[in-house]
Amino acid sequence: MKATTRLLAGVAGACVAAALLGGCRKDLCYNHYREAQIATGWECVWERDYGRGWAAKWDAGDFGVEYLSLAPGRASGVSVIDYDAGGRATQNFFAPDGGTTVLAEGPHSFLFYNNDTEYIVFNDMASSPAASATTTSRSRASFVNPHAGERTVNAPDVLYGAFLEDVPAVELHQSIELAATLRPLVYTYLIRYRFDQGAEHVSLARGALSGMAESVYLRDGRTSDRAATVLYDCTLAEWGVQAVVKSFGVPGFPDEYYNPRAGEQTPSRSYALNLEVRLRNGKTKSFEFDITDQMRDQPRGGVIVVGGLAISEEEIGSDSGFDVTVEDWGDYEDIDLPLNPAR
Repeated sequence: MKATTRLLAGVAGACVAAALLGGCRKDLCYNHYREAQIATGWECVWERDYGRGWAAKWDAGDFGVEYLSLAPGRASGVSVIDYDAGGRATQNFFAPDGGTTVLAEGPHSFLFYNNDTEYIVFNDMASSPAASATTTSRSRASFVNPHAGERTVNAPDVLYGAFLEDVPAVELHQSIELAATLRPLVYTYLIRYRFDQGAEHVSLARGALSGMAESVYLRDGRTSDRAATVLYDCTLAEWGVQAVVKSFGVPGFPDEYYNPRAGEQTPSRSYALNLEVRLRNGKTKSFEFDITDQMRDQPRGGVIVVGGLAISEEEIGSDSGFDVTVEDWGDYEDIDLPLNPAR
C-alpha cells in the first residue's frame, strides 16, 4: 500500500484562522471532511506459473492463439467498499483509474472489485473477512457429473480485486493518497480435445470441468474448499474441439500473487473433464477424462490437453443400424438456474 498525507488545496483562509482560534466553523470551510484519493492500477494476466512456464515456451502456431490475447483487459468500473473503525461498510464507485471518497473518523480498510460482471454473485460484503464471489448455477440434463454433489455452474466473468488494510486515520481538512493494484481472482484454462479420427463429423460440442472452486474470498484471494463443476460451450477445429474456460481455480488454494502472506495449499484433489459432441447424423457421444495430473501444477489457469478421441465409421454410418447409447442432445442451450442460497 502506498499512502501519503497532504493538506487539501483550497482551504479557506477563514477556516484556517478559525481553526487556530480553537475550532473550525463548518459554514466557513470548503472541505469540512477527511478524504482519500485512490489511484487504481491493473494486473491483466490469465494464468499463474506454478511450474509449466507457458509464457516462456508458448507456441502460437500450435495453440492457434497468441499468449497475450488470452489476457483480459482492465474493467470499465470499480466498486470500492470502505470499512471504517465503527464496523460500517460504505460502497463507492470509481472510474478505472480511481477516484476520491470522503472518510469517517479513524482507520479504514478498502476492498476493491470490478463492477462490470454478469454472472458473478457477491456474498457477505458487509464483512471483509467473509466477502466472497461465486457464479450462477447452470443445468444440463444430459450431463452425468462424475463428482457427485457438486453444483453445476456458469463460468465466472473476469473478476479483479484488491484489499488495502489498516489505512491510518486522517485528520479534518486532510487527504490521504493511496494506490491499489487490482489483480485477477478469475483465471483462464485453454482446453483442447484432440481427435485421432472423426473430428470432421462433429457439428456441436460442449464440455464440463469438475472439481473447481465454487467461490473465492475477495480479501486474500483464497478459494473456498467447496468444489463446483463448470459447464461451457466449445468451438470446433480441424483437429478436434477447443474451449477457453474461466474459473476461480482449484478449491482451498491460497493466492500468494494476490496476498503475499498466503499460507500453504490444501491436499490435492481429483479433477475430471467431460466432452459431449453432437454428430452430423444427430447422434451424441460423451467422453470422460481424469485430468488430476494436469491440474496439480496449474491451480490458477493454464492449458489442459486430452487426446486419442475418435468417432468410428460405425457411429457415423447412416445405414449401419448402430445407435449410440447415450441420450439425444435435446435443446443445445443449457439452462441458467437461480443461485442456491449462500452456504
